[in-house]
Amino acid sequence: MPRSSSEQPSVVPLLSIVCPTFNQAGFIAQTLESFLAQKTNFPIEILINDDASTDGTTQIVELYADRYPQLIRPFYHAVNQYSQGNLCTPELFKEARGKYIAFCEGDDYWTDPRKLQIQVDFLESHPDYVLTYHDAMSFDAEGEHGIYLQGKLRADATSVQLQKARPISTLTTCFRNVFHELPPELKLAPLNDMCWWSLLGAHGHGKFLGEIKPAMYRLHPGGVFSMRSHKRKLHMSLQTCSSLANYYHRIGNQPMYEHFLIQVFGLSISAISPLHKLQALLLVARNVSVNLSKRLMLSVKGNVQ
Repeated sequence: MPRSSSEQPSVVPLLSIVCPTFNQAGFIAQTLESFLAQKTNFPIEILINDDASTDGTTQIVELYADRYPQLIRPFYHAVNQYSQGNLCTPELFKEARGKYIAFCEGDDYWTDPRKLQIQVDFLESHPDYVLTYHDAMSFDAEGEHGIYLQGKLRADATSVQLQKARPISTLTTCFRNVFHELPPELKLAPLNDMCWWSLLGAHGHGKFLGEIKPAMYRLHPGGVFSMRSHKRKLHMSLQTCSSLANYYHRIGNQPMYEHFLIQVFGLSISAISPLHKLQALLLVARNVSVNLSKRLMLSVKGNVQ
């Protein structure tokens, strides 16, 4: 684990806010202020992971940590871990002492001071639910660009839908602290939040809470995912679905294994050129034809005997 500049506060929190940040000096103060504006009747803690920032983010985090030592637990890296393929969130989840975890990156922020209270109240009274989430508004320097979740996604999710990694606004989530360690297949999955929803689905359902004001999802050139090219996003999704397929194959969950194999197939088709698409579809048709022929031959032999 990276160096921490403060000791654990003595009060055990009911909820832990997990906030990774890197080179977000222009945004991190607004993010932290939105955490501090939360009105709850239970104790919270804020875990901030600074991944070797070079733009002054570290100094801003240190300032807030010194100002709120009983609330903020910062972790600092000397060497950037993301560039080495190491994700900070699994370690932060281990450090989280709360019964619940709320997640928000250092360039986004919350707008509703009742957010955490509403989410925790629901989870406390509904043990069959493992995750809550709400609306998020994307925006950039030009203005707002609309609500992220649309149509059928602005609704509750069954445990199976969560296991299938349905889209959820990550910065809005509050979920039960059930992560102990990511399975080995998922440690290098680039879209790790998809893996979280899938794993959480084994523990319950998801609740959409429409009464919470939208959180703000910032689009900017330094965004880890939002500003990636379409091709890069496609490849990240492909890698993640492949990792999930490998995980479910290992634990013997055939329906989920096949679900993510289908996702891998669809994403693979999307990623290749039109000519290669045609070649791939012809190959699939040939494989289906061969498999059907084999099954028919086995059926005929069985009837003859």
